[in-house]
Amino acid sequence: MDDTGPLTLRPLTARSIVLSTLLGHHPPRLPARTLVRVGALFGTAEGTVRVALTRMVAAGDLEQRDGDYSLTDRLLARQARQDDSRAPRVRRWDGGWEIAVVTSDRRAAAERAALRQTMATLRLAELREGTWLRPANLVRPRPAVAAGQCSWFTGAPQDDPAALAARLWDLDGWARQARLLGEALDRAEGPAQRFTVAAAALRHLLADPVLPARLLPEDWPGTGLRRRYDAFEREFRTLLSQHTGG
Repeated sequence: MDDTGPLTLRPLTARSIVLSTLLGHHPPRLPARTLVRVGALFGTAEGTVRVALTRMVAAGDLEQRDGDYSLTDRLLARQARQDDSRAPRVRRWDGGWEIAVVTSDRRAAAERAALRQTMATLRLAELREGTWLRPANLVRPRPAVAAGQCSWFTGAPQDDPAALAARLWDLDGWARQARLLGEALDRAEGPAQRFTVAAAALRHLLADPVLPARLLPEDWPGTGLRRRYDAFEREFRTLLSQHTGG
């Protein structure tokens, strides 16, 4: 795969190898020797992997105990989001929308930033400053930061809901990137290239609004990209088992 077109792929580093491996492992805890062997699979030297592990512990990304490395709580939350992006929990949509309106006064900048991040995680879009909404077709808990700063309602738009969805999310842009990633994953050769493209595909799935089918453009590529990523995951697990002996 010499040409990735307009895709921007993050370079493969020792940190990204360790982090992606642990994020994809359940439970996310592996011995140092296994992570070193994973690095070797991608041509990364043992010393480079061990330096990355030390730095990740110092940065609070990993915990080290008895020679094993595991994700910290912050990254466990990221793993949960990634798992959900691969298999979103949905329910039958009756046409209703969930609406959140900020009612908390004099919020600190950190509180505003935390709410914005939480709303993105909940896959809500901002209609205007302080007003967030989406179709009520997802099943997920509502974090305290969202419940504490907002009042929540249910309702339905008077205008065409598909047109509203197209205003709230760049559906064409997301679909275009998803198709490029799917094609790149199909073309990728070798573990390193496939790993790099698959990581980008997983990040892109985090931004999928997971809308009801009747609000989406035709030939929506979300399901197809998930299937491609799942195929890569099975392939990588087999390769990892063969390479690490476990």
